[in-house]
Amino acid sequence: MDLLITAAAHALAAGDPLGALGRVALRDDAPALALRGIALAQLGDFERARPLVRQAARKFGAQAPVARARCVVAEAEIALASRDLAWPTQSLDAARQVLQRHGDTRNAAYAQYLAGRRLLLIGRLDQAEQALATLDPAAFPPALRSVHELVVAGIAMRRLRADAAQAALARAAQAAQDAGIPALQAEVREAQRLLDAPAALLTTAPAPRPLRLDEVQALLASDTLVIDACRYALHGAGRTVALATRPVLFALARTLADAWPGDAPRDVLIEQAFRTRRPDETHRARLRVEIGRLRAALGPLATLHATRRGFALMPPPGQQVAVLTSPVQDKHAAVLALLADGQAWSSSALALALDLSQRHVQRALDALADAGRAQSFGRGRARRWMTPPLPGFATTLLLPLPPPNA
Repeated sequence: MDLLITAAAHALAAGDPLGALGRVALRDDAPALALRGIALAQLGDFERARPLVRQAARKFGAQAPVARARCVVAEAEIALASRDLAWPTQSLDAARQVLQRHGDTRNAAYAQYLAGRRLLLIGRLDQAEQALATLDPAAFPPALRSVHELVVAGIAMRRLRADAAQAALARAAQAAQDAGIPALQAEVREAQRLLDAPAALLTTAPAPRPLRLDEVQALLASDTLVIDACRYALHGAGRTVALATRPVLFALARTLADAWPGDAPRDVLIEQAFRTRRPDETHRARLRVEIGRLRAALGPLATLHATRRGFALMPPPGQQVAVLTSPVQDKHAAVLALLADGQAWSSSALALALDLSQRHVQRALDALADAGRAQSFGRGRARRWMTPPLPGFATTLLLPLPPPNA
């Protein structure tokens, strides 16, 4: 066994990429190239890391299928760390099957977690949960158990399940401590910071106040009729009415909720829903049509009453009305509110949902991307946008490639 390769692999497993580089930096054999690539990825140099891992896979060749599959898994993680979500997942699945057939269950499981992370990043929560359901974290080492719990926490946060997210992060913290990897422990702390940060702003209180995720969860579970401008939805009576693709209806609901318990004048409703300050009879006729559609969408959540000035929102007797908005208030808040649902949006879909021109939305997305508050994947017509990922994604490689004969 090559002692330098073994020492470098152990250094990576302990979270010491500089120590690993010091042992293999001048070598160009396949194991050394793979370990160098992983070490550079741990240091954040993804641009140099991917070619090294890919070159290592070619050098291993068909005579070393397990080592080559491990390189594919490493490249997949580097792709995710560099936000290349369009990386071919078929290659990762093929590598996972090779590792499983050859008894490398640890790295096969890690490949499955990478697939789950990608699904979490692009908002496919059901599929991410299905990927986790096939794995038993109890059988894996502490580092992999911590990764599992981070993915579970990320899914719970996306589903607004603060208690489940907190429990998963507690388990992740314990596993990270058992693993003794500083980078992993730092990731768990960052996940905890996100969970404790404001998740929404309640604007209908006597004074606006931020809410943590657990407070948002409690509010949505109460009898309160919630107008959720973070996800463009209405919540109440155990039901959710999604209006992300019906911006006019949501604008009317939001304006009526802001006026509650009073009524909203017709001219104000027209201005907010149709973006015009000079309403005429055509706008008033359209308002009547859209109010009828909103009545149908609300169902048992609330009723709408016509008043002399306009319309009033009437929740069931004894219920309150609350409005949740994004904790970030700026000129791009509407775009951020839609992106906050965790789904991957095209710029054209955002423009449709916001009733804005696609050029206007694209400028907003570019500005948010420059500020690190939005990210895209794919190219051309397949390009999609989303907010930076919640927990469930590790930016360091936690399972380095063991020596080929390990």
